[in-house]
Amino acid sequence: MKSRHIAALSIAAVGSLVLAGCSADSGSDGSAGADGEAKDLSIAVVYGWDEGIAVSVLWEAILEEKGYDVTLDYADIGPAFAGLSTGDFDVFMDSWLPNTHAAYLDQYGDDITELGVWNSEGRNTIAVNADAPIDSLEELAENADLFDNRIVGTDPGAGLTKMTEENAIPQYGLEDMDFVISSSPAMLTQLKAATDAGENIVVTLWQPHWAYDSFDLKNLDDPKGAMGGSEDMTSFSRLDFEKDSPQAAEWLSDFEIDLPTLTSLESALLVDYTGDDYDKPVAAWIEENREWVDSLTP
Repeated sequence: MKSRHIAALSIAAVGSLVLAGCSADSGSDGSAGADGEAKDLSIAVVYGWDEGIAVSVLWEAILEEKGYDVTLDYADIGPAFAGLSTGDFDVFMDSWLPNTHAAYLDQYGDDITELGVWNSEGRNTIAVNADAPIDSLEELAENADLFDNRIVGTDPGAGLTKMTEENAIPQYGLEDMDFVISSSPAMLTQLKAATDAGENIVVTLWQPHWAYDSFDLKNLDDPKGAMGGSEDMTSFSRLDFEKDSPQAAEWLSDFEIDLPTLTSLESALLVDYTGDDYDKPVAAWIEENREWVDSLTP
C-alpha cells in the first residue's frame, strides 16, 4: 500500500526528525537519473486533509509514470513544514496562505522554497446542517443548546483550529461552547453520525471538501470576517529541490487545478473508493482525464 506509507511523526519529535530513504541526499546517493535529475522524491501529506491527499496521490502517479520513485510520508502539519526545512521531505503541497498557515511560514519560510499556487479558491468555514435554524455565526451563541453546546473541530495544529480559537470564538462570544479538537476523520465521523440521526451539528470545515457533496450543509455567515477570506493552496519544497530535480520542480510549479476537477479527483479517491491503496482509483481517474493529466508534464 505504497500510497498510504505512514511516517509516524509527532510535534515532540520534530527536533530529531530523521526519515530513512528521504531524498534530501538524493544528489549524492546515486539516485539521480541519466539526465542528472534526482528521481527519489518524498512528498509530505497531512492525513485527513483531503485536497492535499488528492493532489499528492495524483502527482505520485504522474511522476512515477515519468520514471521517479515517489514516497508519500504522512505527518502532522508542524512536522511537515519542519521536515521541509531540514530537507527530510522534498515537497509539501497543502499549505494555505495568506492566513491559515502564516505562522508556519513565519517560522520556516527562510528555509523552504515556494513552488507555486495550484488553486486560489480555498476557504475556511464553520458549517452546520442545512436545516439548522440559524444562518450566521452571530446567532450561534444564543442557540448553542440546539447544537449540544459543541463546535466539532479538526486537528490541534491546523490553521483552521487556530482561527476558530483565536478569532471566531472570542469575536462571536462562543467561549461557553465546548470546542472539541480531534482530527479531520473524527470530525467527519461525528458529522455523518449527526446527519444520519437528523441532529444539529456545528463543525469547522473548509472548501473545497467532498463533505459538501456528501452531506447537506450550509456555511454560517461570518460578517466579522473571523475565518478570513479566500486562500491560496500552495506547494513548497526544500531549498535545493529545484537544483536537484529541476524538471519535477518545474512541473509542480506550473500545476493548477480548478475546483470541479479537484472535486472529481477527491470523490474518486475518497468517496467512491473505500480501500487503503489509492493506486487503482487514481490510475482509473488519470485514464478518464488523460488529456488534461498529460498537459501537466509538457
